[in-house]
Amino acid sequence: MRIPTDDDVLSLHKKYAPNPGAFDLVYTHCQIICGIARQLHSHPQTDQDIDMDLVQAGSLLHDIGVYRLYDEDGKLDRTDYIRHGVLGYELLQEEGFPETICRFASHHTGVGLTRNDVIAEGLPLPPVDYLAETGEERLVMYADKFHSKKTPPVFFTAPVYATRIGRFGPGKVAAFEAMRTAFGDPDLLPFSEIYGYGIVGQP
Repeated sequence: MRIPTDDDVLSLHKKYAPNPGAFDLVYTHCQIICGIARQLHSHPQTDQDIDMDLVQAGSLLHDIGVYRLYDEDGKLDRTDYIRHGVLGYELLQEEGFPETICRFASHHTGVGLTRNDVIAEGLPLPPVDYLAETGEERLVMYADKFHSKKTPPVFFTAPVYATRIGRFGPGKVAAFEAMRTAFGDPDLLPFSEIYGYGIVGQP
């Protein structure tokens, strides 16, 4: 399988970003998640057999579907934001990428969505499971939990994210804590200093 290079990924972001602001928001977030994933991979408890070239591509592409949520006025439709994963999956499929790459878009939301979640919550998604299955998918999903594209963008510590996900039930907290055990907590301070975003929950 040919894994897209950083230049390939950058070209895709530039191709689909509807405006410079959207590009800055989404591509910067993807770069941050890639950096966090690489840092987490350096932790001693993390499975060292994880393919980091695949993680890098997946991190940089996981949110590309967000571009398809911008309206004609260049504003992001946050009401349908839950769809950005499947939209990204479709976009990457259209570009000819294999399933292994496309799944990073559709299988990174929260700590995973099940078919039952989709039905019970009436989500505007096809009723199937959207769960991270491989080590690479789990690492990208977990890294993604520590940075938000909200206005202004912020970082979340692990305890803060655990509290946030708790509103969806104890099962979601348990899923997050399992990833936390597998990968450890990231050091967010270097990313905060580089990008200038605050850290919610930092002492």
